Amino acid sequence: MNFKVTFIIFTFCISFLNSCAQKETHINGISFVASPDTLYLKHIKPIIKLNANYAAIMPFGFIKNLEHPKLNYNSERQWFGETKEGVKQYVEKLHSNQIKVMLKPQIWIWHGEYTGNLKMTTEEDWKLLEDSYRKFILSFAEVAEEMNVDIFCIGTELEQFIIHRPTFWNDLISEIKTIYKGKLTYAANWDEYKRVPFWKQLDYIGVDAYFPISEKKTPTIEEAKQGWKPWKEEMIKISTEVKKKILFTEFGYRSVDFSGKEPWKSHRNMTNVNLKAQKNLTQALFEEIWKEDWFAGGFLWKWFINHDGVGGEDNNQFTPQNKPVEKIIKENYN
Repeated sequence: MNFKVTFIIFTFCISFLNSCAQKETHINGISFVASPDTLYLKHIKPIIKLNANYAAIMPFGFIKNLEHPKLNYNSERQWFGETKEGVKQYVEKLHSNQIKVMLKPQIWIWHGEYTGNLKMTTEEDWKLLEDSYRKFILSFAEVAEEMNVDIFCIGTELEQFIIHRPTFWNDLISEIKTIYKGKLTYAANWDEYKRVPFWKQLDYIGVDAYFPISEKKTPTIEEAKQGWKPWKEEMIKISTEVKKKILFTEFGYRSVDFSGKEPWKSHRNMTNVNLKAQKNLTQALFEEIWKEDWFAGGFLWKWFINHDGVGGEDNNQFTPQNKPVEKIIKENYN
């Protein structure tokens, strides 16, 4: 065999292996909650042990109320992990441990009001909101490019903002692309994503996947899988139409009774701990959705920096940390 033929075969093999590796890459992510602290290896080891390969970093911009158009962000009063300096440190440390990153800047409206209802009443206030949001997002798009972040999320659950200001969003996406060269998504709420008008301009259809799956206190795995069927058909339809994969920008369940009924709820009056419901619903999601060709993966909601001191079997919140469901996630992420 001459050198030329050998080289051609070698080149083909490398291309084939690279192609296979790209196809097999699945986003097994966690939503990493910012903290006041610097990120160290001890904080990353539990993420590695979970078999996660991605982390969402979420710096917040704060709005006083639904009628107030100015965002405050990158402030000395914020936690370290929410500032530009903190984001860079987190990304650098995660990258050095082979964890890829989605940077997901988000709005927080004081008193926890729903961001999907953010809507101005005057043109002047709309312009102020647009200018403030543009500066917020472009500021972190620059960080994403500088730090070689793999995915940048341009917004989270902002339906009314998008409905009323479509031109702003088209222009914003174009401007982001002049700064950041990686992949883009938007985190639409589960009942919003079908109406987002700009999916074709992005790389993933981002869905915060709090779909109602079961009305039962503790659904079985099979019952929960059946609950996914109509939502699965809907997602396949949208993915096929747009020709983009679905990415769960958030997914997860509380360890509480009826956690599949309205999975988005974080009410404090929901107090009964139900670890089995969390386990069954999570396992059903993995079995019914995770290996589908139209599905890119997702980011588990949510993961805290100090692993040993959070979650546990008396905790009724979303985190899987130190609960039986953590083993389910580890097995499926592997």
